[in-house]
Amino acid sequence: MDAHDSFRAARDLLFEHRDDHDAAVAAFTWPALDEFNWALDWFDRIAEARPEQTALWVVDESGADVTRTYAEMVRRSNRLAAFLHEHGVSRGDRVLVMLGNVPELWDVMLASIKLGAVIIPATTLLAGAELTDRLDRGGVAHVVTDPTHTAKFEALGGTYQRFVAGGEADGWVPIAAAEDASSSGMSSSFEPSGTTRATDPLFLYFTSGTTSRPKLVQHTHASYPAGHLSTMYWIGLRHGDVHLNVSSPGWAKHAWSNFFAPWNAEATTLVFNFARFDARALLDVLVRCGVTTFCAPPTVWRMLIQQDLASWDVSLREVVGAGEPLNPEVIEQVRRAWGLTIRDGYGQTETTAQVGNSPGLPVKPGSMGRPLPGYRVVLLDPDGNAADEGEIALDLDERPLALMDGYVDAESGTAEAGSGGFYRTGDVASRDADGYLTYVGRADDVFKASDYRISPFELESVLIEHDAVAEAAVVPSPDPVRLAVPKAYVVLSDGHPASAETAESILRFCRERLSPFKRIRRLEFNDLPKTISGKIRRVELRTTEQGRPPDDARRPDEYWEEDFPALVT
Repeated sequence: MDAHDSFRAARDLLFEHRDDHDAAVAAFTWPALDEFNWALDWFDRIAEARPEQTALWVVDESGADVTRTYAEMVRRSNRLAAFLHEHGVSRGDRVLVMLGNVPELWDVMLASIKLGAVIIPATTLLAGAELTDRLDRGGVAHVVTDPTHTAKFEALGGTYQRFVAGGEADGWVPIAAAEDASSSGMSSSFEPSGTTRATDPLFLYFTSGTTSRPKLVQHTHASYPAGHLSTMYWIGLRHGDVHLNVSSPGWAKHAWSNFFAPWNAEATTLVFNFARFDARALLDVLVRCGVTTFCAPPTVWRMLIQQDLASWDVSLREVVGAGEPLNPEVIEQVRRAWGLTIRDGYGQTETTAQVGNSPGLPVKPGSMGRPLPGYRVVLLDPDGNAADEGEIALDLDERPLALMDGYVDAESGTAEAGSGGFYRTGDVASRDADGYLTYVGRADDVFKASDYRISPFELESVLIEHDAVAEAAVVPSPDPVRLAVPKAYVVLSDGHPASAETAESILRFCRERLSPFKRIRRLEFNDLPKTISGKIRRVELRTTEQGRPPDDARRPDEYWEEDFPALVT
């Protein structure tokens, strides 16, 4: 059985057990891959069978659409791969790709995979020191960006080869010339310069760095292309689906659900390219384009439920969320409007989807589901023993194909992920009698108050049920009696003032819904520090609280439980 057939057999088994989680977990094994280039051995073979099916559909916020069939994507990526090779891009070269949700991004990704180059995805938000860090630690040999971002690189200097997409810039090679060459008789076929091994590096990802400087994660030609069979299964993708995922290029989730998962299923990748998020515009796209499967991070779901969702007649079959845990209140509002249950999932840049509520699996409110096919998940207590609550870890005796190759520089940590026979995620979860996992928080975020363990996520889920709360983050605030008490940093919804009355209403609301030892006793209206990918950096808030002297004055817009005598009992 060649690599293509092994990959297809594993994929088809997941299709066969789409609605039977236990059967899929029991029967699934990762495909056996030795020589494997996903773009050549999988994508191009799909195009032979489905040449006229739409592979990519990009909707601009202006309403303009660009659609490309599988056959067109093969032709374009072949010509671009040959063009890049002629201009010095070789197997193993590191290529930093900084493009938005434009069609050229998918051309560059496919072409780079065919060449055997190593892709370093980069968000267009990067600049200055953060961009320098990626160029230096990534060992970048080539850069691909658009004309609006070339100045960032010119300001930094460097000896890398420069390519520009979607226009021209002085000193930069326009990749559009690859298509221009086609009019001069350039072949649309591509012959690789050598064999791609499944273990060859394919991606270098910089993590979002919620608690420390971003780590540099290496994935192979197997770990992400084939690893995202688990992601495909979690989403519930089928042949011919129109899949829309809200994600920014440069982050792993974009490759998860805008690239590998839908094309593993032979579906259509639909992308809504917008400069500024507009919930109503996104809902209009869902309807107009007949989207059948939809994935969005919790932040987007929280914005969507501010609309009258029932007013949009969607064609959705599957709705999922990832990036951070979903709050039960969000799930319930979508269920009431559309009769669909958002299915939560969990994974990391270092892996694919590890845990999820897969189609057909009963959803338990607040739970992120059960381990997905191909993953053996263990919860480890602080002593490294298996427990019903502890750090999420993967048993390396049954190492999943989808686990990263490792961290590739000394600053990121060990060259090979794992210690004591486990890859440790740094996230804490609890497991119930049915094997469902519930997210507790980052290991660094969980804290003790009056000797009770407190999960920030659990308290934040209650907070956002209050109409005045748009976003919230809970951290420990030093207390001379209890060691620490839960404090909430709150971003208010439109129309709600940062007043004592609002603070009292929120504290009272939480008091009525939380056990006494979990009560939020302090509250501050303020913005939340976030990573460049939009994840909350609780570590900054925690450091701010821990650094306050005992006699520190109350801050503006900060309220304590004792400010409201009616709340203190």
